[in-house]
Amino acid sequence: MTERDTKIALITGVLGQDGSYLAELLMAKGYQVIGTSHRGEQRTKLSGAQKEIEVLGLDLADGEAIRALVRRYRPHHLYNLAARASSAQLFDDVVATTRINGLAVVHMLEAIRTESAQTRFCQASSSEVFAKAAQSPQNELTPLRPRNAYGAAKVLAQNMVEAYRERYGIFACTAVPFNHESPRRGLNYVTRKITSTAARIKAGLENSLALENLDGRRDWTFAGDVVHAMWLMLEQPEPEDFVLASGETHSVRELCELAFGRLGLDYRQHVVVDPLQERKADAVELRGDSRKARLRLGWRPAVGFKELVYMMVDADYKALSPNPVPGENRPPKGGARV
Repeated sequence: MTERDTKIALITGVLGQDGSYLAELLMAKGYQVIGTSHRGEQRTKLSGAQKEIEVLGLDLADGEAIRALVRRYRPHHLYNLAARASSAQLFDDVVATTRINGLAVVHMLEAIRTESAQTRFCQASSSEVFAKAAQSPQNELTPLRPRNAYGAAKVLAQNMVEAYRERYGIFACTAVPFNHESPRRGLNYVTRKITSTAARIKAGLENSLALENLDGRRDWTFAGDVVHAMWLMLEQPEPEDFVLASGETHSVRELCELAFGRLGLDYRQHVVVDPLQERKADAVELRGDSRKARLRLGWRPAVGFKELVYMMVDADYKALSPNPVPGENRPPKGGARV
């Protein structure tokens, strides 16, 4: 294969959890991966990759910069994984959230339309678009009803993807992943907060963990499985939107029990609910119905809930201690594969 024949994949937010797994997947498949980040230009070697990737600085609020990037590379695939996503940013600057999570997608679609019509585009949405859904589980036909600026901007992006697809024939689709985690998840997310604190408690560095709600339930999958589905979406003959989820939910309490139990600890001796931060239970359970993805893409999560929690705990504990993970050699009980 000549350099000219090599497929180019452009990934925004390549240094994040999803971006890093996707970049590794695509490089293993022979793509030349170009990444972007708000952190600026650099070359980096991702943890699971054999070679470095080029990372370009990109301000997603700059429509001309997006257009120039698409014109320069004319990528075969463009995955938009970048977003303002932390809970602290939900309403701190609604204009910025709308600009980055919504309007930037319009700039990407316009750049593809005018500069690189053969580019296939995947927009990463979120289960937050269903936050006020009236029924559970949610699928591709569930009305989009967000409850915060993040979700509303994602709805804008999702609607524009559909509009450009129908009006201009662009190969553009939206992935709607439910909660997806990994050892690369940021420490500000509850899953990683639990697994990292459990490891620190086992290592004698902390003694307790305060959480908002132990009974909240989520549909959790492995981030590596989710990005694999995104790639499959762009390999289809026609562009379609897909919900990506396990179809089952687990409580934060279950997550704590597994994470602490993996290290030989009883979570009840260390986890407390902070009454000042306690959250109300969701009116409708967020649980994804990914039957369409299973039928059309042949996709299903390869990593179950228990395996995912163990993976995260093991990684966090190994980063702190030279000792083996207490439960690592024990076979998992009751697989959670779906």
